[in-house]
Amino acid sequence: MKFYNRASELAELERIRNLSFNDHSRMTVVTGRRRSGKTMLIMKSTEDTPTVYLFVSRKKEATLCTEYAQIIGKTLSISVPDGYISFAKLFERLMEIGETHKYNLVIDEFQEFFNVNESIFSDIQNYWDQYRHHTNVNLIISGSVYSLMQKIFQNSKEPLFGRADNIIKLSPFDLTTVKSILYDFNPQYTADDLLALYTFTGGIPKYVELLCDGGKLNVKGMLSFMIRDNSPFIDEGKHLLIEEFGKNYSTYFSILSAISGGKNTQPEIEQSIGVESIGGHLKRLIEDYNIITRVRPILAKPGTTAVRYEIQDNFLQFWFNYFDRYRSLIEIKNFDALHEIVKNNYPAYSGSILERYFKQQFAESKQYVDIGSYWETKGNQNQIDIVALCLEKQKAVAVEVKRQRKNFKPEDFARKVEHLKAKVLPDYDIKQVCLSLEDM
Repeated sequence: MKFYNRASELAELERIRNLSFNDHSRMTVVTGRRRSGKTMLIMKSTEDTPTVYLFVSRKKEATLCTEYAQIIGKTLSISVPDGYISFAKLFERLMEIGETHKYNLVIDEFQEFFNVNESIFSDIQNYWDQYRHHTNVNLIISGSVYSLMQKIFQNSKEPLFGRADNIIKLSPFDLTTVKSILYDFNPQYTADDLLALYTFTGGIPKYVELLCDGGKLNVKGMLSFMIRDNSPFIDEGKHLLIEEFGKNYSTYFSILSAISGGKNTQPEIEQSIGVESIGGHLKRLIEDYNIITRVRPILAKPGTTAVRYEIQDNFLQFWFNYFDRYRSLIEIKNFDALHEIVKNNYPAYSGSILERYFKQQFAESKQYVDIGSYWETKGNQNQIDIVALCLEKQKAVAVEVKRQRKNFKPEDFARKVEHLKAKVLPDYDIKQVCLSLEDM
């Protein structure tokens, strides 16, 4: 698949590279969840310029140094002596090279140094501080374990805190790019095909690429590619999250499974998984792992009890709903039965994701100051799918989302909007809208 989008990120990386080569060394950190295209972005940004690419795998430090020395020598056409057993000394040599050479130094999966030798972070900080102002190294550091990358660069107790000149967090593709890719591979795509691609991937580049390579980019073709023996999607969620959580992942998995199944308040989750007081786990899932989000009714005060928890990632939401929940079918390789379950439930399931799609569409339009939903704690009465406050003062949009517009009941919705106006937005002019598949 060709390289899509990332224009702003490429421009920023080019700006930093020019500063590194013409002024002095700079350090850039590129983060983002696994499969978000970090490495491809970095290599695209460094093409046609000298680039040393080092991938940190879980090997002995001396073994890595031997491999790296060969890469450095070959890439920069310089002599690098054998015998390095310490990455600290090899990094010092790399910085010394920057006194006479202008080059990019890419260190990928940087957080894996925790498993190689944790003191490497202090050593890098030491040599970086010594050399950065009289060298021309464009250091780009990448990592896909969000919690560890946060710890390394944004925890004030860590040696590399404050050393990054810029931290770029890579997001999934925006909706315009998802549409562009779908058109390239299926020019006759339907709105339901677009919703399916968004539902299954959330715009994560690698998942989009896999489906593009898999064949037909329509609902039927995507389901058939994902739900089969040896599908790369079946264990993806497990691998992704165990990498984040480590060995003690079971409670986190139970919480995420409950949320994906519609248990989205703390009492509901606790009752569902049989664990009391999961507040700490929820806090870590939000702040340390960036996997769930805390949602309140629009304009609700921070202390409100009307709080819901949602999985932010479309793929993980789908994975827990089907690949995790129906693991027994996967174990006995009954993919036909799983396929039938997903196919039959797809219209209802994707309808809930359609609301998320339109919220993202509103956000990407840059025409609103706040976008959310509205509901009341008692019985979730007067629920409104989307409420968006316009840039223009005292104007708002209230939206009901339906897969099929024929199911929209204007009179019922008007009553909900009047209640919203009376309770929350008394001085607002509220436009009432129904959005459906045809509006994608």
